[in-house]
Parts: sequence; structure tokens; C-alpha cells
Amino acid sequence: MIYAIYLLPVKVLSLKVAMEKVWHLRIRVSSAAAPSPSLPPNCASLRPGGLEATKPPGLLLQPARPPPPRGIPSSRRGSLGGRGRRAKRLPPPLLLPLPAQVLRRGSASLPAFRFPAVAAGRAMEAEEASWAQLGLQAGGALLLLLLYLLVGRRTTGAAGTPFQRREPGRVYCTGQPPADAWSPRLSGFLLRLCVYLANTAFGQLCLVPLLMRVNNFTILRYLDISEDPTFTPVVAAEGKTDSLEPRDGSGILRRLLETSSHSPSNIFSFRGIQEYLNCYRSGEVTPLQIAKNIVAALEDAEKSSPQFRAIVQWDRDEILKMAEASTARYRTKQPLSLLDGIPVCLKEEIKVVPYHHRSGTEYLGTEPEVEDATVTRKLREAGAVIIGVSNMHELGTGTTGCNPNRYHGTARNPYNPQHFTGGSSSGSAAAVAAGLCPLAVGTDGGGSVRIPASFCGIVGLKGTFGRISGYGCHPLSYSTVGLGPLCASVTDAAVAYSVLAGPDPLYPYGLGQPKPSLPENLASDLKGLKCGIDWTFFKQTDPFPLQPAAVDFLESSGASVADVSLPEVEEIRVAHVVCILSEMRDFLQPDFNNHFREMNLETRLNLALASQFTALDYIKANRQRSRTMAFLRETFANISCLLTPGTACPAPRIQDSDLQTGCSDARTTLRTMRFMQLANLTGIPALVVPVGYTASGLPISLQVMAKWWDEALLFRVGLKLEQFRDVTAKPAIYYDILG
Repeated sequence: MIYAIYLLPVKVLSLKVAMEKVWHLRIRVSSAAAPSPSLPPNCASLRPGGLEATKPPGLLLQPARPPPPRGIPSSRRGSLGGRGRRAKRLPPPLLLPLPAQVLRRGSASLPAFRFPAVAAGRAMEAEEASWAQLGLQAGGALLLLLLYLLVGRRTTGAAGTPFQRREPGRVYCTGQPPADAWSPRLSGFLLRLCVYLANTAFGQLCLVPLLMRVNNFTILRYLDISEDPTFTPVVAAEGKTDSLEPRDGSGILRRLLETSSHSPSNIFSFRGIQEYLNCYRSGEVTPLQIAKNIVAALEDAEKSSPQFRAIVQWDRDEILKMAEASTARYRTKQPLSLLDGIPVCLKEEIKVVPYHHRSGTEYLGTEPEVEDATVTRKLREAGAVIIGVSNMHELGTGTTGCNPNRYHGTARNPYNPQHFTGGSSSGSAAAVAAGLCPLAVGTDGGGSVRIPASFCGIVGLKGTFGRISGYGCHPLSYSTVGLGPLCASVTDAAVAYSVLAGPDPLYPYGLGQPKPSLPENLASDLKGLKCGIDWTFFKQTDPFPLQPAAVDFLESSGASVADVSLPEVEEIRVAHVVCILSEMRDFLQPDFNNHFREMNLETRLNLALASQFTALDYIKANRQRSRTMAFLRETFANISCLLTPGTACPAPRIQDSDLQTGCSDARTTLRTMRFMQLANLTGIPALVVPVGYTASGLPISLQVMAKWWDEALLFRVGLKLEQFRDVTAKPAIYYDILG
């Protein structure tokens, strides 16, 4: 811009030189004479020889004749060399008409006459010179402003910026839940446009910073936090988690399975692990027959309209081979564990041989996997029949389960196919709720197990950080992600937990964990337990009267309820967002550069937002993590567990454009994550249990959180809580594999 301003005077001066060349043409004017009667009264013709009535009056502009060559007499200037050759004629003179009043003054006054065109040209020259001067001044001012912004002004901070001091050990309660995000719901063309702008210089300098400020993502920058940062929420074990640790945990699980499997035959209930085991042991049905039923159901799901898309990779021969081996073990009455012959699926983020390790993308896992993840290996060793890998939100960057790319599609909620399943473990929750398997495994970095479990009406567990090995998973966010089972019942979750939990030499975060245990009084009443509740959270959900009623039911079962106020909830929300997005942006840096066009639009938008977080943001977020973990230690010294709603809203509806381009709905995403982020930031375990349904038939859940390594307490509360829901509604999409 400055270059163009400085170029303007140069153009003006060039025009001036060109005009002066025209003005210096030699003007020859003939003597004045009266105009001919036959001509117009204001015109006459002047020629060097006098008045000529046959030509119109005017000025004769004629270029000057060049001087004769030297040595030629003036008498011979008409010819050259005496050979009769005459000199070249000049072009005919240019006649310019003059006003008659000028001609009447006579020839003596003509040389002093200034032509109107010349006067106008000189006026134009003066005006252009003034504009050029103004341009020079404006250019100089802009240059000075630019120099000031570049080198004359401090941009690393500003004097007088207010900072809020956070004293160690002192909590700050506002009594308000996290604020709702402001962001329009985008899909189709508007989503494409927003993603394009967000990844341009305009987006990174203006648009994305504006969205961050509007949604309060910069709040940590103006806090003075003195606690040292905690980059991974690893907590040392405090001895035994329960004084009634049994010697034989499998015996407790068997008794628990037997007591939980009794239900009236005329009332619908999900097929749990115990029902499969009863059929296998009695010989009524074999794992091989079950496998064939599952293959038929998977084929039917692919032909359905709309497609179910819960399991995105499966292999008939692999399923039948594992089922045949399990059938042979039951025939000899030598099952490997309580999971022998049980159908299971694993999220695509987890390595499973021989499937592609895509994590919901088009570009990852181009070759079949040759190594199992630790959880996959444990399931194989337990004799489980892996029916395939389940769908997921691309790279775990969203909570709806919307994935429009060609390998996946969007999984449908079994309770209403026009609604999302939740994410990112979308296919795992859909497969369990639809009856394809009683157990699935997912990953949870921001509610990715518990949100889809809540939306699909099943049980979801996120273990303590490091409790279940994450080796063999894409490390999308190393400090917030924990693995966990999604099951039809709390009992099934306890069985899966007993198989999957434990230290793994290949996964350093869980090496110091205590031995997983289940107490003898797992299914007893809740006497002696104190449940903490922050009622402001319940006020910020859609009106679900069943959730307070479920709390009352726990009180009637012997538990006491204490009001607590969770402090700094807005800071916790922002700290979790900063941690998970920063770590994802770091891990996906090569992909974001080399596979940008192959990513879903929502993924590109979230990573563009993550590009704005700085090292200062990340360190402040981990300082906030330290403060929150210290507060939870004090809280769990006075209460046994925390109760919150599962999600602040039921499963959102799918729009037609979502299936083509995906969608970005920050408000819904943060509402679904609102009660999940505390457990992910601090690493405490959490369990969601369905407690009922909305008026439209969508599931509602309640969440229970306990101190580190105390998953047994979650099962104890969860077993009692699931009794509150006396009737289980049958999903609209359901496959009865057992017949």
C-alpha cells in the first residue's frame, strides 16, 4: 500500500513531462482577417500567406522544419545534390479552430493568447501536484505508523494489566457453573467458509482470537497461579482402597453376575455377560452359533437405511475362528475367564490385528495392523471374541460422533436413528445399545466414553488415569485420556474392569497403581457413604426431574447427601480445553501439514483454534490442574463421591448437511462435556449410569466420581443407582443375538 502511494507522484511527473513536449510544438499563426461570409461567424482560417476563404479558420500547428545540412547554400535548400531531388515534405499542418473574438483582435494579439486547453492543463497539473503532495504525506504517515507498530511499541505485555492472584490452598467459588459457549452451529457451506477463513492469516490474526475471547478461553492468561504445574495427573496410591479386599475377586464377580441376571421374562433388558455364560455352560447355544448370528446382524446393518455404522471394520473369518476356539474350550469345560466367548468390539483408536488403525480418518492406517494394543491382547487372552473395530469421531476431536468421511460415516443412535450417538467412542456405545455385543472398549479424553454411554442409555466407565494401559492407542492427548469399558450393566463393567485394569511395563503412567480389587460388600446398601452434590450443575441442564429423583433414591438406600461447591469451574473448563487441544495439536502437527485436505472440516477448525494456544497457556492450564487436584484431595477427605448429571442435554438431532460436511457446534460440545472435564483434567475415575428417559424417549444418565484408584466405590454406588430405573426401554435398533 505504501509503495503504491509513493508511486503516485512519479506517475504525475511523467504525465507533466509528456504535456510539456506537446506544448513546445512550434505554433505558427497567420495574420488575422475577417471571416468569410460563407463560414460560421466564430471561425476563420489562417495560413502563412494570409486569409484563405476555402479553409476553416483556426490555428496552424506545424512541427519545426529541421535545419539544412551543412555546406549547402541557402539558395539550394529546396533540393539536394543538384540532382533535382527535393527535400522530404513535412506532415501537413494541424488546424485548430479559434474563437472569432480572438481573431478580431488581429495578428498582433495572437502570440499573447493562452489557449483554454493549455490553461486547463496547467490547472490540472497544479491539482495533481497537490494530490501527489498529499499522497506523499499520507504515505509518510502510514510508514511511521507501521514502524511504530513493528519496532516502536511493546507487544509482549502492557503496563497496568490486571492479574488475579490465586493464593495456594485458597479456593475461589463463584457459585456459578461454567458459562455456555458462543458459537453458531455450522455445517455445509458456512462450515467450509469458516474453516477456510480460520486457517488464513485473517483467521489467525482476527477471527480465531475473537472467538477465543468471546468464549473466555484466555481467562488463564490473567491469573497469577503460584502452584507448580502438573503435566500428568499421576497420583501415588494411599494403601488399600478398601479394607475389605477379597482374596478371590473372580468369586465375587461370579456371585455378582448371578444376582444381577434375574429379570422378568416379559420385560425388556439388555443381554448381559451372564446370559451368554449361562447359554454356553448349558450347551443351549455355542460361541460359534453366536458368531454366525453376529455376522448376519453386521450384514443386515450395512444394508439398512440409514446405515447403522457402529462397526466399521470386521472380518467374517476372524470372528468365526475365535468363536470356534472358544466353542472347543467350553466343550471341554475349560473356559479361560468370565469373558470367554463374549462378543466385544474396540474403538478404532486402539490397535487390533488385522484391522486398519485409522482413528476415524481416511489417511491413517494404510496397512493392516500387525500388533495388538495391550487391552486387545488381554481380551484375546481372556478368550473374548472380537467382532471388529467400532466407529469414532475423527481423531477424537468432537463429542457428537459425526464423521462424514468415506470409511466411516455417522453412527446412528439405537434409540432414535435421527440423533447422534455422542462421541468420540460413538460406534462402541451404539454396538452395545443395539445388542451386537455386551461389552465394548473406548477411550476418554473429554468424556468420550461417558458421553456416548449417556446418549445411548448404557454404562460407561473412565478409570483412574493410568489404571488401564493405553499402549497401542494413538497418543492424541497423553495427559487427559483414559481407557474404559462401555457395557449394558454396572456388573458387566466390573467384570471388564477386572480383566483390563493393572500395570503394564509398556505404559509408564500406571506402574505405581495399587492392585485392582473389589470388596465383599460390593452389592450391599450404601450406609456410611456421603455423596457430595453441587446443585448449581443440576440447574444448568435441560429440565430432567429424574436426576434429582435418582439422588433421593440413593438417600433412601442409606447414603447421605452433602452440599458442596466446586470452585473455579470456569478455570477448570478452560484448563482442560487448553490441555487436550494443545496436546492434540502437537501430536497431529505432521498430519495437519501433510494431510490437511484429507481431514474433516471440524477437525481442521478445532486444530486451527488449538494453533492459538501458547506455551504460557499450556503451563497455566497445568498450574490450574495442580490447584484442582489439591482441592479434590481435601474434598474426598470429607465425602465419599461426587454426583453430577451425565450431560447437560440429551443426544442432539442430526441435520441432513451434517452427513455431507460434518458439523461444528461448540455450544453443544461444551454442554455435553461440562460435567466430564473435571475427571479428565485431574485423573479421577468416573462412571455414568442411565436413570431414565426424556419425553421423546432419549436416555438420561447420572455420573458418579470418586478419588483416585477407588473404582470399587463407583461400582458400589452404580449397582444401587441402576436399580432406580425400573423399566428399560427397548431401542429402535436392536439385534437379539441370543435369540
